[in-house]
Parts: sequence; structure tokens; C-alpha cells
Amino acid sequence: MNAQEIEKLLDKQREFYRSGATIPVAFRVEQLKKLRRAIRQYEAEIVAALLNDLGKSAYESYMCEIGMALSEISHMIRKTKKFAAPRRVWTPLAQFPSRSYRQAIPRGSVLIMSPWNYPFLLTLGPLVDAIAAGNVAIVKPSAYSPATSAVVAKLLETTFAPEHVAVVTGGRAENAALLDQKFDFIFFTGGQTVGKEVLRRAAERLTPAVLELGGKSPCIVDSTANVKVAAKRIVFGKYLNCGQTCVAPDYILCERSIKDVFVAEVIKEIKRQYGDNPLENNDYGKIINAKHFERLCGLIDREKVVWGGGWDATSQRIAPTVMDGVTAADAVMGEEIFGPIMPILTFDDFDAIVDELKTKDKPLALYLFSNDRKRVRRVTTELAYGGGCVNDVVIHLATTEMGFGGVGESGMGAYHGKAGFDAFSHLKSVVDKATWLDLPMRYRPYKSKLYAAALRMFLR
Repeated sequence: MNAQEIEKLLDKQREFYRSGATIPVAFRVEQLKKLRRAIRQYEAEIVAALLNDLGKSAYESYMCEIGMALSEISHMIRKTKKFAAPRRVWTPLAQFPSRSYRQAIPRGSVLIMSPWNYPFLLTLGPLVDAIAAGNVAIVKPSAYSPATSAVVAKLLETTFAPEHVAVVTGGRAENAALLDQKFDFIFFTGGQTVGKEVLRRAAERLTPAVLELGGKSPCIVDSTANVKVAAKRIVFGKYLNCGQTCVAPDYILCERSIKDVFVAEVIKEIKRQYGDNPLENNDYGKIINAKHFERLCGLIDREKVVWGGGWDATSQRIAPTVMDGVTAADAVMGEEIFGPIMPILTFDDFDAIVDELKTKDKPLALYLFSNDRKRVRRVTTELAYGGGCVNDVVIHLATTEMGFGGVGESGMGAYHGKAGFDAFSHLKSVVDKATWLDLPMRYRPYKSKLYAAALRMFLR
């Protein structure tokens, strides 16, 4: 789709939005129900596309993408009426007689730009919130996951009128053409480099944006942790989707006194979950493309590998890899890994580690395995990060009751459930004032001592 076609599409969407068609809650809920039916209808094609793009098994595709998208839809079908209703707030006595409330209204025309690592969930998830909030939307899926992008386009084009929800596929040219347009809101998920460009382009038109980015998310394992459980959960979260998960534990900070035991348990868990030769495990998955595959291979220091380290260039698979004795100077610590490589660093002083993390970029996630409540309290109250878990990984984004998003370098804004509805809405403040009484103290001339005393009584 060229720039002129995109502009024409956006004009049609603006016209549809101005008609008021998306405002009734009943319309929004019906659209969500249609989307839910379509996902179930196309489930087999979605699974096949995810297998093609990322080598995902049917089980993982449902657990991490399809099922979570359906869960968000079901939540919004139940809650949209409540979220869209006026939200009463307390009214100061000086405003008597009146009532005050906050009213959610749609942003209007929104652009959703999604990534390749969870190409179905991270396209449909924000779209669900946008529809529930009453917007019209243009969806731009990633060119790096072409099979899934094609299925998403097919699914949405057969479910929605283009003036309500439309899909623009393609690469950089289409991205640039979209960002040349004036949207009412932009939702972007991806890397920091592109995220900065999206925000710069949005700022030129004063367009509000939510950015879901990434970063190096640390995972701390201290001497009080249940090491066996920690290893099992960390292996699950680190190597899920071949490590191509924005909230995967990027690196491990392990207390020295338990490090050897932890490494042994991690290796044991890799064997249990993926087998002795993960490269032959058909359920393991693959790296998205040759560029990322080669980048990841370059981060592996064979002298520090204690497990894995192998790869197959033909299938673009890298075995779950563990590197021990890693320091901050190693290449693997110089960038977000976004792959199946687990660097393990050690520490002796927990408080020093917390102080050091305060100086680093704010990560999208942080995980702490500990049974020391003082340490847990310090991490959760003093460190800034998008979200995380205590004694688990990744699962904090699997609930619709909590917003998911980054902070600082890892992003801005949040979505999921009510947070998603609010992200795609403007909450305007309204005072509805009665006319049967009009207190005179605010009007000129300001000479009455009685009014002055009353004013001080009300405003203090």
C-alpha cells in the first residue's frame, strides 16, 4: 500500500469515527465477539504461521499467543461497559450543587505497530483494547514474521470493515508512510532504536504514544532462594520462544555461595525440558532470521560456555546455552540478548548489587528469587523497572488485572485490561452543575467580608 492509499484509508476511518458508530458499547462488544469467533475459526492457520515464522509448537502457540489474546477479548467483553461508564469522583463543597466525573472517550484514529517475536499476541492484544475503547485502527504487523502477518491480515480483513479496522503490511517504506500521517494515538512494540524514531515522528505532530520496548532484564538469585524451583522457572522463561521474549531474564545475578549448585540445576532443567540434544527437539523453535541468528552466535564465548553453545545455521537454531564466569565487559552484556543465551554473573554483596542496578538503564522486567523479605522489599520499593516477579519469571504479563509496560529506557505507558482501555482512551474531567442554586461568593465585586470568610472556609 503506497502513501496515497494509506492517506485515503485513514480519511475513511476518520469519517467513520466521526459518524459516532464506534461509540455505543454494544457495538464494541459485538466487534470483540466477532474477533473471538474469527480467531477460533483461523486457529489452525495461526498455528501453522507461527510454526513457519518462529518454529513454535502448537502448544506454545496457544499458551503464549492465541490463548492470551482470547483471554484479553473475554475480559474486555465482560468489562467494557464498566470501563466506558462515567467514573464519579468527590466534588468539593465549594462547587455545590454539582456532580463530578471522569468520562472515557476514544482517542479516535490509532496506529498499532507490532513486533515479530510474538506476532499474533502483540498485534491482537493492543487491538482488542483499542476496539473496546471505541477507536478505529490501522494495524501494521512486522515484515520479519511474514506468515503470521499474512494470517493476521486475512483474519482482520474478513472480520472488520476497513473503515473500522484495517491492516497495512510491508516494510520500512510502509512504516515511514504511516508515520507521515497524523494519527490521534500510536501504540508501538519493538526495539529501542525504532522506538526512538517512532516517538520523534509522533512528537512532530504532538501525537501521544505508548512505547513497549525492551532492555537487559536482570534476574537475581540469592542464597535464600529455593534453587531447584528457581532453576526450573528461569529455564522456562529464558528459553521460551528461543529467548526471543521481551521480558525474558536477560542475565542472571547469582550469589556466589550457591552459584555452582544453581548452574548444576539449570543444566539439569535444560536436559529435562528440552532433552539432551535440543537442536533435534521439534518443539524448541528457531531464531527469526539469519541476521539475528548471526548476531547471537557472535555473543557466545565458547571459553565460558558450560552447557550448549551449539547451533544449526540451516534451521537457524541455537541450543539453550549457559555461560558462567561472565563479567560486565563481555560482549553478551553489551546489548539486549533476545536469544537463548544465559550469562551468569556472581555477587557477594546483595546491597551493592541493588545499588549498582540503580545506576543502569531501567529494564522492562526484573526478577528476584529470594525468601528474605527485607531483600524483596528493598528490590520492589527502590528499583525502577516495568514489572516483574518474586520467585518466578515472565508470568506477570499474563494477567488482565495488571497493566504491562516499561519505564524510562524500556518504554512508556501500559496496557492489558483496564490499563489498556485507559491507554486507548482520553479520560476527560466533567463537572455537571445544577442551576437551581448559584453561590454568589465567586462573583465580583470582591468586597463582602462575609463572602471572604466563606471563601476561606471552603478553600483551605
